[in-house]
Amino acid sequence: MAGLTANTDLLRTILVGFIRDEVHKVGVRKAVLGLSGGIDSALVVFLAAEALGAENVHAICMPYRTSNPESEHHARLVAEACGVNFSVIPISAMIDAYFDRFPDADNMRRGNKMARERMTILFDHSALLSALVLGTSNKTELLLGYGTLYGDMASALNPIGDLYKSHIWQLSEAMGVPQAVIDKKPSADLWAGQTDEEELGFSYRQVDDLLYRMVDLRLTREELIADGCEAAFVDTIYRRVQNSHFKRRLPVIAKVSNRTIDRDFRYSRDWGT
Repeated sequence: MAGLTANTDLLRTILVGFIRDEVHKVGVRKAVLGLSGGIDSALVVFLAAEALGAENVHAICMPYRTSNPESEHHARLVAEACGVNFSVIPISAMIDAYFDRFPDADNMRRGNKMARERMTILFDHSALLSALVLGTSNKTELLLGYGTLYGDMASALNPIGDLYKSHIWQLSEAMGVPQAVIDKKPSADLWAGQTDEEELGFSYRQVDDLLYRMVDLRLTREELIADGCEAAFVDTIYRRVQNSHFKRRLPVIAKVSNRTIDRDFRYSRDWGT
């Protein structure tokens, strides 16, 4: 994959193989994931169905009472296109029961609670089904910290975490994700009328171009500005990447021994096989 133009055939082969290998190596055959009706989770469903067989993929839509009805409609559309198992588990009762005690909570708190509630449901179903939870956060979101820690950013494995949003659109087109899902405005659907790009303050395509040059090509601030990037935008995105780093790593463990997990003891889960 060179730049922001993906070799979609190669990318598809790699990611399908990744899902199949990573799921099977831990001794299970199934995967479960949240299917929101958005393009990221739709693409992961398509990849998982190809990797594991549609019968081994369980997609769960978890709407809140203010969620756009279109989201569930698009989730069903994707599930039907792939033939995967599909269920709807509303989260309104549990969210409202909690916030009845905190009626002044703002949208950020409510949105984070919804994201974490959804992830607890997915991990509960992973135990029920003997399945691994698949993540649906893309590289753009992860670099910007645009996600909820232990919410939508949690998973057992993430097949699209190294794909910018621009790659997501390209691969989705190539794999036949329904056009209505590809064309819609990206939204976490955490509250009525919410869209990603309006909340972020810039477009995905705009920030993808900068992030690719900043992160993948490792251009300096001076080089980015000389390359035509606006200085204020470069500084804003740099701060976002830097300040959200804590979301991209395991909890920091205080070191008191010779071999501290994730610092000195770094073996992968294949260790010993």
